Amino acid sequence: MKPGHLWLHLTLLGASLPAALGWMDPGPSRGLNVGVGDPQTEESRSVEVTGREGLSGHDGLPASCGKKFCSRGSRCTLSRETGEPECRCLEACRPSYMPVCGSDGRFYENHCELHRAACLLERKIVIVHSKDCFLKDDPCTMADYARLKNVLLALQTHRRPLPDGDSRQDPASQKRLLVESLFMDLDADGDGHLSSPELAQHVLQEQDLEDDFLGCSPSDLLRFDDYNSDGSLTLHEFYTAFQVVQLSLAPEERVSVATVTVGLSTVLTCAIRGELRPPIVWKRNGLALNFMALDDINDFGEDNSLYITKVTTVHMGNYTCHASGHEELFQTHVLQVNVPPVIRVYPETQAQEPGVAASLRCHAEGIPMPRITWLKNGVDVSTQMSKQLSLLANGSELHIGSVRYEDTGAYTCIAKNEVGVDEDISSLFIEDSARKTLANILWREEGLSVGNVFYVFCDDGIVILHPVDCEIQRHLKPTEKIFMSYEEICPQGEGNATQPCQWASAVNVRNRYIYVAQPALNRVLVVDVQAQKVLESIGVDPLPAKLSYDKSHDQVWVLSWGDVHKSQPSLQVITEASTGQGQHLLRTPFAGVDDFFIPPTNLIINHIRFGFLFNKSDPAVHKVDLETLVPLKTIGLRSHGCVPQAMAHTHLGGYFFIQQNALRCEVAGIRRGPTAVWVGEV
Repeated sequence: MKPGHLWLHLTLLGASLPAALGWMDPGPSRGLNVGVGDPQTEESRSVEVTGREGLSGHDGLPASCGKKFCSRGSRCTLSRETGEPECRCLEACRPSYMPVCGSDGRFYENHCELHRAACLLERKIVIVHSKDCFLKDDPCTMADYARLKNVLLALQTHRRPLPDGDSRQDPASQKRLLVESLFMDLDADGDGHLSSPELAQHVLQEQDLEDDFLGCSPSDLLRFDDYNSDGSLTLHEFYTAFQVVQLSLAPEERVSVATVTVGLSTVLTCAIRGELRPPIVWKRNGLALNFMALDDINDFGEDNSLYITKVTTVHMGNYTCHASGHEELFQTHVLQVNVPPVIRVYPETQAQEPGVAASLRCHAEGIPMPRITWLKNGVDVSTQMSKQLSLLANGSELHIGSVRYEDTGAYTCIAKNEVGVDEDISSLFIEDSARKTLANILWREEGLSVGNVFYVFCDDGIVILHPVDCEIQRHLKPTEKIFMSYEEICPQGEGNATQPCQWASAVNVRNRYIYVAQPALNRVLVVDVQAQKVLESIGVDPLPAKLSYDKSHDQVWVLSWGDVHKSQPSLQVITEASTGQGQHLLRTPFAGVDDFFIPPTNLIINHIRFGFLFNKSDPAVHKVDLETLVPLKTIGLRSHGCVPQAMAHTHLGGYFFIQQNALRCEVAGIRRGPTAVWVGEV
């Protein structure tokens, strides 16, 4: 090479190096001139440009950028609007791991990332040579990160308010639209993915953020919510970051009907679907079942299904499920419970004389309602219908107008429905009472010809009536003696004056005994139904006014007023009531009770666990355990304006009805009707 040519090349090199290395006077730029104590890295010295045809000088650099100085973390580029050179923050740094700590307390993977962050935030960030930065906790905590996302949404609301039509939607839909709007604004290239440079371009000014969580920035979205670690966020990942859930429920699944046989277990599965679906909340009668400690209803499995371990008729009804926080989309499950037939015939055995009428009754319960048929000695009686033999009350009563000897037999009642069958036998014997056969004598001694009778408690003692012709079968006069104590049924007054009997309440105990209260004598009499005599008396608190038999626990509850002003009410319990003797009298801890309610049993529901107490001046009912006599909870009715006066119950769905004078109350998803309030049991 000739010497002249060598000097020419050196001259050109000397002219181009200062421009290439940024040794020019800095002009105005978007990035800040940030001084740091470390040597400049290759990335921070870069003056990469986006060339434009006709403006490039040699070496591929725009001629205009040759005199433009850009600080570390930025680069020179030509403005799309004006064509003038300007400094823009680097879109990305070359991957390298040379960790440094910044004066902002944050940890950076390399020098370039620190300078780029300083450029984006328009803050001065210098390198701190201290190991404390490497050992300290992440400055962007999860709590701060959550608040950062709230700020991003709040700013987006101001930048791009929702149209009027969208602003009237439910909050969940509004949030989804707002997050979509933010995603589209951040997605500069419109490729459906948010990259690190795109997130970094979304600069939050310090006034937008609270000082105590400046450690978080939009770039942290990629750090915390890039679930597939591909270096970008999709719209779905963005939804997840902002807890926007896309839920769906097929129209044909909005109502689901399930039928199960009583005693079995069942599973109700919620059909609401969606990625990252929140936990499912199950409700019945407006109450969330997930947060109730129920013995027979359990939540809720990994699939959030509802498990009922032993279905009863109490479980019948509607259940709803929805994703937590999204009650606007819910599914209704209608649970229907089928019950096999259960029957009871009465009388089980009867003896009649020729020429009289006889009826055999069959009470059947089941769901669906059972169909009843009768057999006589195994032959269907429907083929023998006549004026003398007829079926009444939908077949539940077999009536014989005038019995004859040939009507003697075993009459079988059969009840059927879709899920089962039950049967029982009622025996009818026809024999002249004048004929003293052994069977006749046994029937009379065992009372098999008595059938149903009425016990009437009147001023003149106890009268036992035949229900058909009202014939008096026996009259227990006031002066008759009590078998165990030899006291009179109704003692005479002073001076042997005749005093009428006073009765308050009576209950039937398994068709063996009748317990009846005598308020003036502060006692309860026990009447033996089979022997038709008063067996014993039990002393109780003054003025016993109400008796109720708890068949499930074989105990009689006694409510006493204490005095005529009802100022000292008390509750006592007579245990082992069906034994007729050897009972125990227990005093309950409940005070101020005006009334109580024990749900009755039936052929389908033969066990009751809970009873209810209430004061007629207090807007509440108190639930008690009938076995332990322990109070369980108080159900307030003040907000419903309901002061209870009486209660009723249906096992179909497990609802309790509370009567209040001219109003009506209910108990467990409390509703109000024109004359009562009902509460559904869960």
